[in-house]
Amino acid sequence: MATKVGFIGLGAMGLPMSSNLQRKGFDVIVYDIDGARMDRVAELGARKAASIAEASRGADVVVTVLPATHHVEAVVFGEDGVLAHIDPGAVLMDMSTIDAKGTDRVAAACQARGIGFTDCPIGRLALHAERGESLFMVGADDSSFDKVEPLLKAMGTTIFRCGGPGMGSRMKLINNFMLLSTAQIVAESLALGTKLGLDIQTMHDVTANTTARNGQFHTLMVQKVLKGDVVPGFTIDLAFKDLTLAMNAAAENRVGLPVGSAAHAVYGGARASDYATKDYSALLELACERAGIATPRMA
Repeated sequence: MATKVGFIGLGAMGLPMSSNLQRKGFDVIVYDIDGARMDRVAELGARKAASIAEASRGADVVVTVLPATHHVEAVVFGEDGVLAHIDPGAVLMDMSTIDAKGTDRVAAACQARGIGFTDCPIGRLALHAERGESLFMVGADDSSFDKVEPLLKAMGTTIFRCGGPGMGSRMKLINNFMLLSTAQIVAESLALGTKLGLDIQTMHDVTANTTARNGQFHTLMVQKVLKGDVVPGFTIDLAFKDLTLAMNAAAENRVGLPVGSAAHAVYGGARASDYATKDYSALLELACERAGIATPRMA
């Protein structure tokens, strides 16, 4: 019998991942506040739920992929939420990028009710999710992990167990802090290089063959902003949220992040403008705009 999956949240990552589960033989019921997104998965054979409660009841695994901590807590703890309706012995798998303390609260509530819990934040880009090539950072005990592993293998290619519940969220915080800070450095570097008269292909090829090579320039930007595409796979607004999680964690633990603080300020300024809803690779457009130059493009 196919594993029954209740999938809540069909955003840039949730939509392709739920679609891949349906394509690969899972019994999927989806819920999102955007009915058109549910329709897209239903076209593949998934069922549409009328509520969070309906998506949760009868599922072996309930998956949540939501924007922020308060969304997860509302969906999980609400009167019509997951914990009020999930079956005993089922597993809640939260794949959102949220405050690790929020993850801890959800994990504790699941444990108190005899519900399995895993936090499995997602690595890589929306284009990887579409191809079923996502990476997952998993916080789980062995029993819960065994139940969700087949789903992870259907949605991605790389799984890292980071420790017990809560450790996946903590790893995602560090991962995103590193990549988002790097993206700003890359944007500034390419703006400076363009101002100095360097060709973008030259900058790409040279840095690809030194230790300056990085995923923000050589994977993200060549696929997005350097093609003139800033349709959001991951918005600057959400990037600011993720950097804020890192800054808050650092403050709580008395860790100084001076370079990260500067990057955080840039994202904060960008989200106060039209850049808020653009893909975060548009940091390059912002840096070039401030330098008074045209944004370079690659074929």
